[in-house]
Amino acid sequence: MNDLLLGLALGSGLILFASFGLVHFARLSAKQAAAGVALAIIGLYVPYSIIRWPGGDVFAIHLAIYLLVALACGMLLNARAGGKNLHWGPVAISGFFIVVAVLGAVFVSVAERGLTPSLGHWLLPETVGNHKVTSFFPGVISHDFQKKEALYNEYLRQVERQQERGWQIQKGWLREPVVNEPEIFRVAVQTREGEPVSGATVAGQFLRPSSSKLDIAFALVESAPGRYETELKLPLAGNWNLVLRIQKGEDIHEVRALTRILDR
Repeated sequence: MNDLLLGLALGSGLILFASFGLVHFARLSAKQAAAGVALAIIGLYVPYSIIRWPGGDVFAIHLAIYLLVALACGMLLNARAGGKNLHWGPVAISGFFIVVAVLGAVFVSVAERGLTPSLGHWLLPETVGNHKVTSFFPGVISHDFQKKEALYNEYLRQVERQQERGWQIQKGWLREPVVNEPEIFRVAVQTREGEPVSGATVAGQFLRPSSSKLDIAFALVESAPGRYETELKLPLAGNWNLVLRIQKGEDIHEVRALTRILDR
C-alpha cells in the first residue's frame, strides 16, 4: 500500500534468504542461523532507524515483524533438519503475533496515506450531496509549543499577559452559517474597561478536524472602532475549530473556539 508495507515485504524476504543461506551454505544449525539473523536485524536496523527516524509506531512494527520472521524461519528450518513436524503451539503463537503486527502496519498505512482509490471507492462511497469521504487522519495541530520547552514557557508567559490585559472578545456569525453559503463573521474587541480596541490586526483559521487540507485562513477588516469582520464560506457541514489571533503593537491576544456549519 505504501513504503511501510513495501519495506516489510523486502525486509522479510531478505531475512528468509539470509536464514536459508546460513543453514545450507554456511552449515550453521537452524537455531544458530535464527540467532545470527536476529542479532543482525538489531545491529543494522536499530542504528538505521536512529539516523532516519521513521516514528515510534513504524519502528516498532518493523522490528517486531522482522524478529518474528527470523524466529519463524528458525523454527521451520529446525523442524525440517530434524525430519519432524512443528508443534502447533509455537506455530499458533508466532502466527498470532505476525497477524497482529501486519494488521498494525496496515492500520498505520491507512491512517497516514488513506486507502487506495479503488478500495476507497468500494469501502467509502460518496455520501448524499457528493460530500467527499477521506480515509486518512492527518490530525490537527494548530500550535506545537509543547515540542520545545522554550516555546512552551513563552506560551505560558503569553497566556499570563493575556489574562492581565483582560481584553473582552465577542465573536460569531451574523446569521447561522450554512455550508457553501457566504456569511459575515464578526469579532468585537474591547479593553477591560469596555473601550474599543481600534487599529488591531485580526486574523485566524478555521480548522477542519477530519482533514488539515480543508483549513481556511482569513483576515478581518475593521468596519467600525473595535469591530472587525469579513465574509466567509466553509465547504463542509459539521464542526470546525477556530484559532483567532488579535495583535495591536506588542500586544497579542489568542482565542480558540468551536463553530458548527449547518447543512443545506
